[in-house]
Order: sequence, then C-alpha cells, then structure tokens
Amino acid sequence: MKRVVFIISGGEIGDFAFFRRQIKKIQPAAIVCADSGADHLKKIGVVADLLVGDLDSVAGETLHHFENAGSRIVRHPRRKDETDTELALHEALQMHPTEIWIWGAMGKRIDHTLANLSLLFVGVQKKLLVKLIDPWCEIFMIDRPLEISGTKGQTVSLFPVGRRVTGITLTGFEYPLHQRVMEIGHPYGVSNRLLGRRATIALSSGLLLVIRFFKPGVFPAGEGK
Repeated sequence: MKRVVFIISGGEIGDFAFFRRQIKKIQPAAIVCADSGADHLKKIGVVADLLVGDLDSVAGETLHHFENAGSRIVRHPRRKDETDTELALHEALQMHPTEIWIWGAMGKRIDHTLANLSLLFVGVQKKLLVKLIDPWCEIFMIDRPLEISGTKGQTVSLFPVGRRVTGITLTGFEYPLHQRVMEIGHPYGVSNRLLGRRATIALSSGLLLVIRFFKPGVFPAGEGK
C-alpha cells in the first residue's frame, strides 16, 4: 500500500484547483511545508503536519495560523548548508514513506529548480520514488526498470544524469529503444510518447531523469524544439 508524503516548497504551484484535487485524491500520510510553502497550503485551507526551514520567507500570519492549528514547527538558522526543501525532504524520509511528492519545486528560480532536481537522487539512494510535480508534469530519477502508468499520447522525455547511461530499452513507446546508450550532449530522448496506458523503461547502468507530461500535446509554453 502506498504511503505518500507531500512536501510543499515555495516555488510556483500554478493551478491551485489541481493541487487541491491531488491532496483529496491521494490523501497523503503527511504534509511537510518548506518555509513559504506553508503560504500555498494556507490558501487552500489545508493544515500542515510540519513546517521546516529557516522560516524567513513564510508570512508571519501563516506561521501564526499553523502554530494555532497544531502544526509542528522545526526552525533552522538562516546560515545553513541545506536548502529548506532539502531539510523538508530529510524530515519526510523519517515518516517511512513509499513515495514523496514535492510541490512548488519549479518555477522562475532556475537555481532552486536545479537544486530540487538534484534532490531526486535521494530517492534513488533510498530506493523510493521522489518526484517533483506541478499541473503540467512530474519529474523523477531512476536507476532500475520502471513501469509507467499513464495515458496514450502523453509525452515522456528522458535525460542521462551524469556522463553515460547504458542498456536503455523502451517498450510501449512511439519510439522504442533496445539496449541503447544516452550521453550528455545528445538529447535524443526528448518528446517520446506513450502508445497506451502502460510502458516500461529499462536500463543497465547509470541514472535517467524522466519527465512525463500529463496532458497529451499540451505544454506550458507550446511545444518547442
């Protein structure tokens, strides 16, 4: 049985209706807010289990609201090595999840987005699924075979993490692969598509970053090449 923990970071949420629906649908075992991620949660009237970070960005009213609601608060100093989202991830891992979904982890701060992408490696190390998610897509990292459950026509893009990924085999995709290699500087894994509701990604060595878009043929800023 899945035990999903949500982390809410301070980046863009986008469609709050989608965000609210996913909370209702998944019913996460816990919700952890990284600093100003708490402001997002307050907007939809959901109480956080935990607020963590240096808390220099969250609105004072929001912090007071969740303190009164009984949320646990873990405050860290401003001068620290970890990002607030990394601290939230460490807390979430203590909750024995099978999956961790990180919201508000992407947006205009490309440095924060890259930092959050790097956190996906923690999921590989811990052998559980950690993903970034927004109304458009989900992003995760794998080092072993994975079956994707989706919708026909959804776009899936693959990128090597590190220098080289070997033995890539794709089944159930418009562009199948068999024992292929992906390397930095040759991004031919972009814009593949699911042929049906299920597909499989396998690899022999290395790490793959996987991006699955939810709406077939629909992208945030149009389909660029």
